[in-house]
Amino acid sequence: MKNKLLAAACFLLWSSSGGAMDGVSIEGGVGDARTSVVRVGAHWNWQKKWFTQNRWQLGGYWEAQAGGWDNRGGVGALLDLGITPVFRLTAADSPWYFEGAIGFHWLSDYPVRGGRSFSSKFQFGDHLGVGVRYGERRQHDIGLRVQHLSNGGLRNPNPGINLILLHYKNHF
Repeated sequence: MKNKLLAAACFLLWSSSGGAMDGVSIEGGVGDARTSVVRVGAHWNWQKKWFTQNRWQLGGYWEAQAGGWDNRGGVGALLDLGITPVFRLTAADSPWYFEGAIGFHWLSDYPVRGGRSFSSKFQFGDHLGVGVRYGERRQHDIGLRVQHLSNGGLRNPNPGINLILLHYKNHF
């Protein structure tokens, strides 16, 4: 059942009309307790940018993701759905960027980390990342993210998990 839900979520994200979306992404990586993660995403740019008169500008986008974890140290495969506002800092004359975010994730099961089970399916997901945009119109972007998921102390135990993710995004 979990594989069917993941396949349906991936299909919906990738087949959505590009009219409202500004980009799609895929990311994968590894984390604590022998966990591997793969996610697909849809992105909507914010129209607002700050500090536009300076060399460095702050903007952002909404990121909706669906993916799965293979937690060999715990419950096995599970579905991960997330929505995150992402802040991105870019220089006017450089393809490089830095980003930071904190968002919300819902997990289909209670993963186990280090022998301790998560006590909540609801998790906060924050990340820091660095990357580069490239291509004729800078329509591609590849980056590295360090992400932490935990329930923020809402329930115990709260072991959390740390992930290293390679992120690719195609801008429309």
